[in-house]
Amino acid sequence: MIIAVACCLGNVLVIWAVWTCGALRQPTFCFIVSLAVADFLVGSVAIPVAVMWEINMKTTFYGCLFMCCVFIMLQLASGSLLLAIAVDRFLRVRIPLTYKSTVTQKRSWMVVAICWFTAALLSFIPMFGWHNYSTWNSTTHADSTSSKCKYFTVNSRSYLVNFIFFGFFLPPLAVMTGLYCYIFLTTRRQLRVNIGAATESRTYYQKEHRLATSLVLVLGLFVVCWLPLFLMQTIKLYGPKIKVPPVLIYIGVFLSQANSAVNPIVYAFRIPKIKQACRKLCKRVCHDREHQQRDITKNSSTENRSATQESEL
Repeated sequence: MIIAVACCLGNVLVIWAVWTCGALRQPTFCFIVSLAVADFLVGSVAIPVAVMWEINMKTTFYGCLFMCCVFIMLQLASGSLLLAIAVDRFLRVRIPLTYKSTVTQKRSWMVVAICWFTAALLSFIPMFGWHNYSTWNSTTHADSTSSKCKYFTVNSRSYLVNFIFFGFFLPPLAVMTGLYCYIFLTTRRQLRVNIGAATESRTYYQKEHRLATSLVLVLGLFVVCWLPLFLMQTIKLYGPKIKVPPVLIYIGVFLSQANSAVNPIVYAFRIPKIKQACRKLCKRVCHDREHQQRDITKNSSTENRSATQESEL
């Protein structure tokens, strides 16, 4: 539950920071806010439900399957939004002169809507038959229609591995890797061309290089947190004789959930606009606390004086 609280607080702070600094008009920050929304839903919906399952809360098969589809949707939405961010950064470097007229705020929100719609469409496929009802039925008592929900019991491993992992995790990852390689090579080449010159072009590419570095860190954390769980499921599907310890599965699940909590930390420390907004919030909170303490001290001193005067009388 600590991760859930961190997810909610951290991502609400990111959404607030982007909103207050006026960066929501920029396409990249539209995608970052949408990614923060997905991470917030992980903390406010996915993790609490998973905790309730762990304390033996029983549910029906399709109730369990529905919530599992929601979890998959949040993961797919995060991956597709990361791909959208990579494409946006690529266009920023590839067509700098026509970028603003090509990538408008309206088009950015349309892409966000497409990302979420696609994620929902792909994640709810198990509801229409690609599931493990037979496995669930064999583990449920004959006189009961509900049982403890287990993510890897109701979901088909072939769906998770062949469809999600091989189809919608690895290919976008390869595309994003290629896009960021192009971005880094281009920005470094442009910086070498303009070395020693304080030109507007050099400042532009320096900014792009720094922001791309921060976004690559977000992508890297996404891969590190999700890849172990997918690899273990791949091993269990194609190497049934190989035993994967349950402890490793729990660690993989923990990492996948923790990913939603670490993203706000990267945003707050690596992206200048969000960093400045967070600093302003911290200063405001500290200032309000100091003001409250001064009021309390002033009130207490006033009460002491009045009490002293009354005693003298």
